Amino acid sequence: MDLSGKVAIVTGSGRGLGLAYATELARSGAAVVVNDVDAEVAEAAVKSISDAGGTAVAEVVAVGSSEAAQALVDRATNEFGRLDVLVNNAGILRDTTLWKMTDEQFDAVVTTHLRGTFTCTRAAAIRMREQGEGGRIICVGSPTGQVGNFGQTNYAAAKAGIVGMVRTWAMELARAEITVNAIVPVAATAMTETIPFLQPYIEALKAGEPMPPFARQQLGFGSPEDAAGLVAFLASDAASGITGQAIGIGGDRLALWSHPSEVVVEFADGTGWSPDAIAGVWPEKFAGSQQKVGQEFPEPPK
Repeated sequence: MDLSGKVAIVTGSGRGLGLAYATELARSGAAVVVNDVDAEVAEAAVKSISDAGGTAVAEVVAVGSSEAAQALVDRATNEFGRLDVLVNNAGILRDTTLWKMTDEQFDAVVTTHLRGTFTCTRAAAIRMREQGEGGRIICVGSPTGQVGNFGQTNYAAAKAGIVGMVRTWAMELARAEITVNAIVPVAATAMTETIPFLQPYIEALKAGEPMPPFARQQLGFGSPEDAAGLVAFLASDAASGITGQAIGIGGDRLALWSHPSEVVVEFADGTGWSPDAIAGVWPEKFAGSQQKVGQEFPEPPK
């Protein structure tokens, strides 16, 4: 992908997946605004991109507020004259079960992920519409937002909400030729290190060992760099006809998530549904199609 002349913002790009996205965008020719709350981490990311021949600057700000979003857009336009791509990646975790989760834990995650995605997208969309040349907005979802995960009420709510906003923004920004998509990445990062099932594969990556095909394909699990190609593709002219989609990426796996849709429909006989009528029809017509919750991992080969 040739992104020469494009300008991108990647929130939360000091390390992990965000750094991989920023690095790939820069490698493809885009000028990148790197963002992190830690100045040293942000500057180290900029240096790594610059040392590899890319162009990047850092904007140190905590994503969430309207002021932070505007600071990121202003940095891009003041430094490089325009804005073409926004990648909403910034996020935090505050995992605990429902009955233990505090208001502060809930609000912190929702503010960074959900509100931060909203404020940054709003600021970027205003700028892109003013430019009149289209644009690319890429938001980051999660399997947790698609199917749920134990101990992640706040994170699941935020990630599901992000995909809902993406579907809406794709319609609202279509006339301005701004595409809006969600990616659903799975990779070895600080956010996946808490999943016991993935520990052997994370340790293998840390040790520089090759990831087994089972992990890369059946689990769709790999390094942050494995997920970066999708971001560069969606930022490019080649993806101009793709919008409103949720696309999974991880390891060797690329997948298109479906919209939520009705799987069983029955009709009452002109009188609506009473509780007894629902109880009568449910076992035969609906029970077998009830949807599962949580991610289901296949058994690794013996």
